[in-house]
Amino acid sequence: MRGTLNDQSLIYLQIARMLEDDILRGVYREEEQVPSTNELARGYNINPATAAKGINLLVSDGILYKRRGIGMFVSKGAGETVKQKRKAAFYDGFVKPLVKEGASLALTGEELLAMIQQAIGEEKEK
Repeated sequence: MRGTLNDQSLIYLQIARMLEDDILRGVYREEEQVPSTNELARGYNINPATAAKGINLLVSDGILYKRRGIGMFVSKGAGETVKQKRKAAFYDGFVKPLVKEGASLALTGEELLAMIQQAIGEEKEK
């Protein structure tokens, strides 16, 4: 288990996000077992019900599945599922507001794309 909890969002969402991050980084591969709710609760000093809520969120998204009596495991295709979920959230949380703000500033699509290309170039130079 890696990561630390903060006050920025709900704890169960942070648990789910950390597990998703670990799946994307290959810490947990398809069909591998993830920490139990009790292990997460002990590791982060949280209520087991809170840890279970984070895990259940990933189960409902098809990222984890339960093997009765054994534990929770990473679903086949979980990495791709996480990427698609995050791409959709990125679009809704960043791209759409960016376009809306650009429109309020009367930026043309070309101007907005040029700004994005500039930012990409600056990021590559780092």
